Amino acid sequence: MTLPVVQVDSVASLSSDIFYDILKRLDGPTLASAACACAAFCSISKEEKLWQDVCSSLWPSTNRDDVKTLILWLGGFRKFYSDCFPLIVNKEFSEYQWQEYLQYPEEWAEAEYYGDIDESESVSPSDFVSIVDIRYKDRTICSKVLWGIPNADGSNGWFHNCPFRIDLLTSAARDDDDNEGEVFLSVNDGLPPIVSMEKERKDGKLWKELRDGLRLSWIVVNTKSKQAANLASWSPLGGQRHWPTDKDFVIRFGSVLSARDILPCQVVKCILVMKFRVIHTEGEGFQTTLKLTELSMQLEDMEGAHVNGRNSLLILKEALSCRRSKNYSEVLESCNLYSKVQSELKEEKMRNESRIDRFCIISGITAFLSIWYYFL
Repeated sequence: MTLPVVQVDSVASLSSDIFYDILKRLDGPTLASAACACAAFCSISKEEKLWQDVCSSLWPSTNRDDVKTLILWLGGFRKFYSDCFPLIVNKEFSEYQWQEYLQYPEEWAEAEYYGDIDESESVSPSDFVSIVDIRYKDRTICSKVLWGIPNADGSNGWFHNCPFRIDLLTSAARDDDDNEGEVFLSVNDGLPPIVSMEKERKDGKLWKELRDGLRLSWIVVNTKSKQAANLASWSPLGGQRHWPTDKDFVIRFGSVLSARDILPCQVVKCILVMKFRVIHTEGEGFQTTLKLTELSMQLEDMEGAHVNGRNSLLILKEALSCRRSKNYSEVLESCNLYSKVQSELKEEKMRNESRIDRFCIISGITAFLSIWYYFL
C-alpha cells in the first residue's frame, strides 16, 4: 500500500509543534545553529524549556530545584548555556610583563599581594556557587553543588591570608547524612579490567582509559553580579599515575585566569584536581573498582605559589566576565602557552640564581686572596 505524499508549499506552512518537536531533539551547539536557519526556528529556539533540556542533558546538576531557581534568577537557561558552554581563554601574555616580572621582583610591595580591598569592590565567599559534573564515557558519574566557600566565614578571618582551596568531596561529605557523596567507577561503567597493579604499571591501560574518558565541568556562579562561567578545561590537561601511592591516579583540569591589577604576575592558573584510588582488582576476586578520593580547586601564580583567599575571590570575580571560546583547541593552546611561559620563568630564575652563586663564590675567593696577599 502506497501512502499519499503531502505537499508542503513552504517551511512556514508547517506547524510550530512540528518545529518544536524537531528542535527539542538537538544538542546545544546544533540548536544554536538551527536558530539562524529561519525565522520560525529563531522564534521557537527562544523557548526556555528547550534550553533547560539542553542544560539538564549536559549538566545534570541543573536538575536540582535550588539550581533551577538560581539559573532563572540569573536570566534563564538560554543565558546560562551561552555563558557556561564556551570555555575560558586567556592568551594575553605580554613579553614586557614577563621580563618585568623576572627582573624586578624585589620592588613589589607587600600591599600588591595583601593590600586592603576597596569596600566597593569587596567580594564575599558566600557570593559564589559551584556547580560540578563529572562524566566518564558520556555517562554522568558525579553531580554536586556547593553553596559558598567552606571555612571562609568572617571577612577578616584566616581564609583571606591563607592559600585558597575548595575541597568539594570533603564539603559534600559533611553535608550528606550517608554515603551518597561517595563516587565509584567500575567495569560496569566501562573501565578495563586489570588483574594487578604490577600489570597496570607496565601497560598503563587503565590510566589511558581514565585520561581519555573523563570529562569535568566546574561552573562558578557569582550570585551578587549574576555572572557564571565554566572554569574547567572539559578534557584533562595532564596528570600523574601511581602518585602519591601505587594505587592513586591524579588527573588535572583547569584554565588560565586574568589577575590584572590584582597580582604582579597578571595571570594565574586555576587547577582542578581529580584523584581516583584503585580499591579492587580482578586478581583480588572483585571487579576492577576505583573510588574518587579528591575533587578540588586551587589557584597558582607563575612561580607555582598558591594564591591566598582574598586575591582568589577577586580573580574568580573577574574570571566570570573574561573572554571565552567554543573552540577547544584554542582553550588547550591557552593552557599550553601558560605552561611554556611558566617553564621559561623557572629556567630564567634558576639561571639567575646560578649567576648569583657564581658571583658569591668568586667574590669570596677574591676576598680571601686579597686578605692572604695583604698579610704576606
